Amino acid sequence: MAKLNRIRVVLAERDLNNKWLSDKLGKDPATVSKSVTNTTQPSLEALVAIANALEVPVQESVRQEEFNQEKES
Repeated sequence: MAKLNRIRVVLAERDLNNKWLSDKLGKDPATVSKSVTNTTQPSLEALVAIANALEVPVQESVRQEEFNQEKES
């Protein structure tokens, strides 16, 4: 599976971690970890919540080039 999100990168850029994000979202740390590591992709609703928590546009948390490649395959 392609790495479709950049959540880990955005967290690192802001010097934040998975625990901070799971606390902010009120979600289980294991669930957040799976999204951060691209093990599973968050739903659109979850992606919007993550982007809001990180105070970034949703587009910044998605790897557009990876998505385009997946779409073309």
